[in-house]
Amino acid sequence: MLLRDAFKTATRSLTHGKMRSVLTMLGIVIGIGSVIILMSIGQSAQDLILGQVQSIGSNLIIITPGAPSGKGFSAPASAQGIVITSLQQRDVDALQREPSIDLAVPEVRGQAEVVYGNTNKTEGYTGSTADFFIVSNLAKVSKGQTFTKSDVDSGNHVAVIGPDLANTLFGPSINPIDKTIRVKGVTFRVVGVLSKGGTGAFGVDIGNLVVVPISVAQKQLLGINYLNVVITQANAAYDINFVKSRITFALRQNHSITDPAKDDFNIQTQADILSILGSITSILTLFLAAIASISLIVGGIGIMNIMLVSVTERTREIGLRKAVGATDGDILQQFLIESVLLTFAGGVVGIIFGAVVVGALYFGINALNPTLGWVFAFPISAVVLGLAVSGISGLVFGIYPARKAGRKNPIDALRYE
Repeated sequence: MLLRDAFKTATRSLTHGKMRSVLTMLGIVIGIGSVIILMSIGQSAQDLILGQVQSIGSNLIIITPGAPSGKGFSAPASAQGIVITSLQQRDVDALQREPSIDLAVPEVRGQAEVVYGNTNKTEGYTGSTADFFIVSNLAKVSKGQTFTKSDVDSGNHVAVIGPDLANTLFGPSINPIDKTIRVKGVTFRVVGVLSKGGTGAFGVDIGNLVVVPISVAQKQLLGINYLNVVITQANAAYDINFVKSRITFALRQNHSITDPAKDDFNIQTQADILSILGSITSILTLFLAAIASISLIVGGIGIMNIMLVSVTERTREIGLRKAVGATDGDILQQFLIESVLLTFAGGVVGIIFGAVVVGALYFGINALNPTLGWVFAFPISAVVLGLAVSGISGLVFGIYPARKAGRKNPIDALRYE
């Protein structure tokens, strides 16, 4: 039998029972659609996270206390509940004297209840210098202004807050500027409200952020004299790896370290951070796709079951075809084509279904949270994977029913009732 004739026969058989064919494809449609949706969500999340890190500038170098834990980006010691006091203000002073560094910005961080009148909310706060707003790409404010170097030097009780926190504490009718809030019982005058909210680089909730002068945060909020992190901005005229080496040299000199194995600080460039974040998000995307692929196995088993039923129901047809000259290979070919057509058609419909859901999610998420910056991602690899898996599923789960049909004895098949 010619392949063209086998294709026509298989198509006729599938269209003869339209409802059965549609229900048989449903498992593949759901499976392929799930793979498309989860891979797209994973890609969108990856693009969002990497975009947030890149948005703060490509020439930033982050210094955290504690010995390096290996290559790539590692969580700050403070995030792991470990108190390490190796970074001090004298380190910042030394870095500020380095010609290859434009800015060296110290930070301390904590969490506390922020109170205005009878309204309160527990949020994270950051103590830093006026340059914090430059290196964090937060220099634009919607109201007021950011605090100044003079505020930091004088220990003024001033604060800049995120737009979401401003709305929570003051509502839409009250102007937060010059209003007084309390953080851990310490009063601060609000001098500015950031212009953008959402989640920033490294998972910082910009919308609910409270930024105060580091001099006040260290002495009155935290009672410490060390730093949690130092962010440096490299001079554009210097190679980033050269600047990293200069920072390493300056800190080792400051800490009297002669053995590199005894470093008590960790340095990451943005390239390091992007590399490890990209690896993590890629693994998570593949993990999600692997979970969704389980439904493909279920759909494939469903197709094999229906094809077995079809072989039984069409026993007399098989016997008649063999009686007029059809070979085992012709019967095998026909049933394999039917199986592949079912799964391939299900794969195409599944891709369309996944694309529609991904588009709806994109518009829905951005409508509910416009500041998040969720991006639309529909990876071609997901489409190729969907079509390839659907076709392979048709072959794998169609071989057994097709072989069973091809091996039927024509005399027994013609006698079958």
